[in-house]
Amino acid sequence: MSGEVSMKRGLGRYLEVPWQGLRLWLMSFPLLFASIAVTLSFGLVGIGAGIFLVPPAVMMLRSLLDGYRDLVSRWTGRKVERPYLPVPEGSPMQRFTALIQDPATWRDMAFLLLDPVVSAFTAFLSFLLFLYGIYGWLLAAFLGKIIVDHSGNEWYTFIPLQGSFSDHPVNASLLATFATIYGLAGLYFGPRLMDVYGRWTQNMLGPTERSRLALRVQHLAETRADAVDTSARELRRIERDLHDGAQARLVAMGMSLGAIEQLLDKDPDRARTLLAETRESSAKALRELRDLVRGIHPPVLADRGIGDAVKALALDHPLPVEVIVDLPGRPDAPVESAAYFAVSEILTNVAKHSGARHVWVDVRYAFGTLRISVTDDGRGGASLDGGTGLRGIERRIGTFDGVLALSSPVGGPTIVTLELPCALLTT
Repeated sequence: MSGEVSMKRGLGRYLEVPWQGLRLWLMSFPLLFASIAVTLSFGLVGIGAGIFLVPPAVMMLRSLLDGYRDLVSRWTGRKVERPYLPVPEGSPMQRFTALIQDPATWRDMAFLLLDPVVSAFTAFLSFLLFLYGIYGWLLAAFLGKIIVDHSGNEWYTFIPLQGSFSDHPVNASLLATFATIYGLAGLYFGPRLMDVYGRWTQNMLGPTERSRLALRVQHLAETRADAVDTSARELRRIERDLHDGAQARLVAMGMSLGAIEQLLDKDPDRARTLLAETRESSAKALRELRDLVRGIHPPVLADRGIGDAVKALALDHPLPVEVIVDLPGRPDAPVESAAYFAVSEILTNVAKHSGARHVWVDVRYAFGTLRISVTDDGRGGASLDGGTGLRGIERRIGTFDGVLALSSPVGGPTIVTLELPCALLTT
């Protein structure tokens, strides 16, 4: 059964490629007209107006090409990444300068100028061959006789139509044979021609080494700033918890001990009562300190690793949580810590906002990536917009080049997936 399905998918691919090639070739013309509008805005730079017109025109063109990249990536199987360097939010002159200094701007323009021709000989060629084959079959069936009767001698490749259907009936068979060859060639070579077009688009609209490095530097700068902010927030939280919790109790204990010292001779019973209260306060202070230490780096995480630490989170969760762990080793401690606190925050959000009845956590390692998915059967509708806690988790794991993916249709289920590239330490 699976072999039949894969065969159907393969045949479907051959049949759909010519039509995809037609669409890509047709789309190259409106994109070309959009590039002409950008070129006209550059022509107005000399009188000053272009400085104000170029940035919005280029950004509009980039938005169109983002959609085109996504389409080509899906149809050719070659991922075309976004190559653009950061554009400052300053004055029009700053934005104009940044855009004209970005090589991707000029590569976009070159691509749009050449693409109608390149796509015609790659993606669109399979449709032309297939269409020419259909045309040949129509000639062999009835259209050839009509054309000859009205216009005289015509040719299909090297086969003359005049006389093909009366004096030389063998030519009609030859015509049908070549039409079949053209049609099959269009279908057979379609995926290969589409792959060639994908490579062309990838080379022209994808990032160069310079832009890739610049984007990498920008990402590292952002994640470093996020890491510094997160560390500062954690330090303020620890300071606040110490000041409002354990520190306040210790101060109160000191005052109680002073009072006990004065009451030992005058009122021993009162001194014993204060001593019992002080002992209780010391126990509470010790628990708060242990909770604080556990919040900084849980002992179970340090001793047993991320798998058992997530299982411990599940035991303390108000909802039933099923945990599956498949790890042949342990990630580095910083990666483990980031993953643990990310899962902890996701489970907290599930308990507070999801309305779920059950939660599933899957922890696996494959292809150099720690992958954790948290699924709940709640109401769904979660979003990364608006500065939510999920966005904070995304920034936290971004420090380690991690990514967060969210699927939460209204009505559920909600699936949050974390992926952190790392190596495992085997024991």
